[in-house]
Amino acid sequence: MLEPQTGVPLNPVTPLTAPFWDGCAEGELRYQRCTACGTANFTPTDLCRGCTSRELEWRVSAGLGTVYSWTVVHRPVTPSFTTPYAVAIVDLDEGYRMLTNLIGVEADAVREGMRVRVDLHGVGGERVLPYFRPQFP
Repeated sequence: MLEPQTGVPLNPVTPLTAPFWDGCAEGELRYQRCTACGTANFTPTDLCRGCTSRELEWRVSAGLGTVYSWTVVHRPVTPSFTTPYAVAIVDLDEGYRMLTNLIGVEADAVREGMRVRVDLHGVGGERVLPYFRPQFP
C-alpha cells in the first residue's frame, strides 16, 4: 500500500506560495482563478496562464480529480523517501493539473482515469502536503 512520505525536502514558502501552504495547513486545497478569463491556475503564479492578466483570486478546490498519468518509483530520488511511491499528474475538476503523490492504493492498482480525492498530511512537522487517494474504496 502506498503511504505518505516523511522527511520530504521542502521549498521555502514565499509571498506568492503562502496562500497555498496556509490553505493546506487549514485543511484546504487552494488554487488561483483568473477573474478576467476564468482560467484555473496552478502552481501559484503572478500572471494568468490563459491571458496574462494579474487579476487572480484564490479559490478552494473540492479536491476531486482524475489520474492523468503516473509512474511508480522504485529507486528514491532522496534517501529519506520510502519506495515504492507513485508520482502522478491529477486533473482536478476545477480545470487544472497538479503533480502529486498517490497514497492508499497498491502500486499496481493505479490506473489512468481513476477518480481520486485530496488527502492532506503533515510531513516532517513543518508543512502539510496534498496527497491523493482513490475517491472510492
